[in-house]
Amino acid sequence: MPLGPAAITERYPVLAYIGLGANLGDPAAQIEKALDLLNAAEEVEVLQVSSFYLNPPLGPPGQPWYVNAAAKIRTRLAPEELLRALRQVEEALGRVRGEKWGPRLIDLDLLLYAGEVVNGGELTIPHPEMHRRAFVLAPLAEIAPNAWHPVLEKTAGDLLQELEAADREVLQRLN
Repeated sequence: MPLGPAAITERYPVLAYIGLGANLGDPAAQIEKALDLLNAAEEVEVLQVSSFYLNPPLGPPGQPWYVNAAAKIRTRLAPEELLRALRQVEEALGRVRGEKWGPRLIDLDLLLYAGEVVNGGELTIPHPEMHRRAFVLAPLAEIAPNAWHPVLEKTAGDLLQELEAADREVLQRLN
């Protein structure tokens, strides 16, 4: 799944955080495969992965529960190029974009990228909903409690603590 030399930026390697989720097939195995593909991608190195968490879906009723995780990566890809790499991994694993918040084989979200703020086109960094979602913040805070949200000017750990206790307690750690 190499992106080719044109996709590599002149940037120094930066840290970014990815949210991973799935609720179809074997969700934990899908996340593991996505991590393997990410790590094999040119200019992406997976440095750390959170525990896997089981949580109820946000979207349409009747879906299976989700398995979610977060990963810390190092990359020289620009944010837009990294988003393309994430989408390539999703496609390689059979993701078909359909109903918003509907069931899916795999979902990869770019949560944070080197403290940058990006608002444009298909990409918004920090992820616009991450501060409202325990299933994003719990795994992120597990591996990077001091990861900085540059818009809200708070850490992942602080944002997780600000969520309602009921939102935090519905999560179940799988491993």
